[in-house]
Amino acid sequence: MNPSQLTLADLGPAVKTTALHSLPLIARGKVRDLYAVGAERMLMVASDRLSAFDVVMKAPVPGKGRLLTRMALFWFDLLRDVAPNHLSGEAPESVVAADEVDQVQGRAMLVKRLKPLPCEAVVRGYVAGSGWKEYLKSGTVCGIALPPGLTSTQPLAAPIFTPASKAAAGDHDENISFAQLEGILGGARAAEVRDTALRLYKAAAKYALTRGIVIADTKFEFGLDEAGRLTLMDEVLTPDSSRFWLAGELAAGRIHALDKQPLRDWLAASGVTGGAEQAALDLPEAVLLGVHERYAMAYRLLCEGPA
Repeated sequence: MNPSQLTLADLGPAVKTTALHSLPLIARGKVRDLYAVGAERMLMVASDRLSAFDVVMKAPVPGKGRLLTRMALFWFDLLRDVAPNHLSGEAPESVVAADEVDQVQGRAMLVKRLKPLPCEAVVRGYVAGSGWKEYLKSGTVCGIALPPGLTSTQPLAAPIFTPASKAAAGDHDENISFAQLEGILGGARAAEVRDTALRLYKAAAKYALTRGIVIADTKFEFGLDEAGRLTLMDEVLTPDSSRFWLAGELAAGRIHALDKQPLRDWLAASGVTGGAEQAALDLPEAVLLGVHERYAMAYRLLCEGPA
């Protein structure tokens, strides 16, 4: 079936919220439901919830959670020699009751519990989103001075690290300077986070380009294991946390994004830029289908079969 002919019903039922009775719930994030598996492990279940501007939309996107999980697992494996990650190597289905398997199958990761660092490690190879707005206003991105005259389709001379503070649920993450990050983590740890994030981005961007994808920017999250080792956690390099652009379109001076750009565009056209009112929005089916189509295309291009 042509993607343009799809309906939400064709995608099957959506999982907006999980309800596992066999494990204690730790928290519900914007997309993931977190359950404790003893004191040392955690079950992360990716729902089909859709968020923008740090607020969850009312309508989910069927199948989104499974796409996110499959892509994250792909990247964790590809980048395992660049940085250790939180995967336990055990099957998520092994820790839930038999009547709960359907809720977690294909959309969950069984991971080690870490001490999360209170920051997001954002790496930008292009200037987009909030960074583009700041650049147009002041010639900087997160306080970093950039050359004048850049365009939105022009790569930076080298990727830049622009950290953000980790906001409480419902609040916006805030861009911070590297000096502020040093104040939060200490100089040595902040430098380790920066250098590791840049290595991860460069390795991922190099691979993605062989599959016709430009990673304009992305964010990583890290935690510390029992030995204090910096460990990649949460999810990695999915359309929820990255801007994926088609390389061929970019070469022609156009941006075709394989991420939640249809949602961002619709919200902007509707005059919505943030706030609790987003949670009650009924999104048009075309927006939800557009998000699914782009997420699915990103997965196919990056993770399936030979280029």
